[in-house]
Amino acid sequence: MRIDPEGRNVQGVTTLVLFVVLNLAYLVACLPVVTIGAATSALYEVTLRYADDERGDLVRGYLVALRTNLWRGTAVLVLLGVPTAMLAFSAVFWFSMDGLVTAVAGALSALAAAATASALIYGFALAAWFDAPVGRTVRNALLLPLVEPARTLGLVLLPVTAACVVVLVPQTLFLVGTIGFSFGAYVSAFVLHGVFRRRQAHPSELEPVSPHSGQ
Repeated sequence: MRIDPEGRNVQGVTTLVLFVVLNLAYLVACLPVVTIGAATSALYEVTLRYADDERGDLVRGYLVALRTNLWRGTAVLVLLGVPTAMLAFSAVFWFSMDGLVTAVAGALSALAAAATASALIYGFALAAWFDAPVGRTVRNALLLPLVEPARTLGLVLLPVTAACVVVLVPQTLFLVGTIGFSFGAYVSAFVLHGVFRRRQAHPSELEPVSPHSGQ
């Protein structure tokens, strides 16, 4: 029996393996913790490119993107990720107390945390896909949830749904560890492309980054 390397089944298995390797590379890149921003921004770069007519190499492209996104991804994490964590902690703190005032404070903190979390997702993707100063990237990341509420809801529901499934069915944690992050970023890339294409024509939008050599 001869296996056709160009066959659809072989290509499908190859792509699956590449996504698994990409997922593992992402997890390893996140281990120092301070590199989470760069690792996530690099993940969006390669999945955004792959979602655009399957351009680029997933694994080798990710290793290159780690270097190019080191500063911008880390800056986005600090400017948007830290406030998100603080607001989430504030929500948990207020909800742990009894009383109407604390409940309202907790709800407001939770809403603010959700807003900054959605901006954080956009921030990583914008840093990966557009060439602009960090300040402008963060500003656009904060504005996009307001002008794209439906797509933003989809972006936020994806990780939230995955987290709920893991809590309800702990066995699915294996899938998250092997392919969950890379495939989730790939699915999100289609939504992000829709957002970027609609907003790119506006004068306030950013100019796209030129593809890396070899991509």
